[in-house]
Amino acid sequence: MTKFQPDLDRRFHALSDPTRRAILARLCLGEASFSDVTAPFAMAKPTLLKHVRVLEESGLIRTRKTGRSRICALDAEALKATEDWLSRQIRQWEARLDQLDAYVIQLYKEERTANDDGQS
Repeated sequence: MTKFQPDLDRRFHALSDPTRRAILARLCLGEASFSDVTAPFAMAKPTLLKHVRVLEESGLIRTRKTGRSRICALDAEALKATEDWLSRQIRQWEARLDQLDAYVIQLYKEERTANDDGQS
């Protein structure tokens, strides 16, 4: 069993919401103020602030105060670590599916051989 990974759990929780994914997509273009990041959403500012906090607590974004503005930026390393975990899972499942495919082909050939021998 995989050992408990709280950072990964928080990241997947953050990624589970479409609003937060849209915020991340915007930040992929570059850092932006809280106002710029949240402008496209028809939500109250406190609700949007909660979304930004979830992303920040997950480590996917960083925020800083510059004057009266809060600047949001993507943390590419955190996103890369999540991608790496997913890539490992994909490789494992592809290997398992390859094994299953080889087994099914082997069964098919054995059945075909048995049928050919029975017809002689």
